[in-house]
Amino acid sequence: MAGILAWFWNERFWLPHNVTWADLKNTEEATFPQAEDLYLAFPLAFCIFMVRLIFERFVAKPCAMALNIQASGPQIAQPNAILEKVFTAITKHPDEKRLEGLSKQLDWDVRSIQRWFRQRRNQEKPSTLTRFCESMWRFSFYIYVFSYGVRFLKKTPWLWNTKHCWYNYPYQPLTTDLHYYYILELSFYWSLVVSQFTDIKRKDFGIMFLHHLITICLIIFSYVNNMARVGTLVLCLHDSADALLEAAKMANYAKFQKMCDLLFVMFAMVFIITRLGIFPLWVLNTTLFESWEIVGPYPSWWVFNLLLLLIQGLNCFWSYLIVKIACKAISKGKAGKWSPLHVSKDDRSDIESSSDDEDSGPPGKNPHTTTTTNGTSGTNGYLLTGPCSMDD
Repeated sequence: MAGILAWFWNERFWLPHNVTWADLKNTEEATFPQAEDLYLAFPLAFCIFMVRLIFERFVAKPCAMALNIQASGPQIAQPNAILEKVFTAITKHPDEKRLEGLSKQLDWDVRSIQRWFRQRRNQEKPSTLTRFCESMWRFSFYIYVFSYGVRFLKKTPWLWNTKHCWYNYPYQPLTTDLHYYYILELSFYWSLVVSQFTDIKRKDFGIMFLHHLITICLIIFSYVNNMARVGTLVLCLHDSADALLEAAKMANYAKFQKMCDLLFVMFAMVFIITRLGIFPLWVLNTTLFESWEIVGPYPSWWVFNLLLLLIQGLNCFWSYLIVKIACKAISKGKAGKWSPLHVSKDDRSDIESSSDDEDSGPPGKNPHTTTTTNGTSGTNGYLLTGPCSMDD
């Protein structure tokens, strides 16, 4: 184990030439980031998760009730023992051959069986109330952490001149505010990794999980080798759009359509400007070029920049989705009301949907009789769930 640890913490990988871990030990004059500081993130992540449960129960839920957001879910599928056994034991998405076999066995038409499976899948989706509470928690946290980051950074020299991220590197002392900011962000993303398995399941589960892992690696990496100054710029910049997205989702669930559309447009503008404009021209410029000029490259420098480029790749992917949604919304608006969130359900929906997903009435020979479930609008609950920060 000692040999493995010595290999992992090899100074020639983590630190610039002629710098050792002994040079970065805490002294009476200065405090530097230490790897063991990061253990604090685990109990704090648990605390954040518990605070979330309390917040959703005693703050978010009463707010949702005040906005007349009810806990009612999708339409309940008609009880059927045969279909239920297929759904739970074999497949939730039967193919054409199985549908035809079930049709003959039950004397139902294929469309009615397809409708039953859609309704049954939708039964497992969370209610609009659950979605609202989740979005309100994230909105509250993003507002807090982004405002803290702005208050902290506006007092630092590296916000105004990014070359200060590298002057005297790596002998830059760790301040209390910077330490708190880093540990808070790391704890939040650890809590997201865990809660992602219990939260609303979305189509981009894998992408978001990968994003959270890359973000955690970036936070740990930049803290251990004392690139925390530029790390704070990455964190704050990526936090800037997240609160707007969650606010748009809350407005969508509350059926405040005009406010929802406005917030979505604001989110799209802030997201694209910060992640496709400011991030590469400002942050990547300093990590790739200014640091090369002032400090010079070394092994962990390459890894750190590779992780940042992976984050930028995810930013491009999400920006593509946002532009795609906007284009569909604009084209759809030519024939009726402009609604980006209505279009967005085709790209990243929280719930399965098609023209006959919400059909009701007993399955049988007449599959064309339809109603609208719960009287909801076409956009309620279908909001793009979008990118998070380095966090995101």
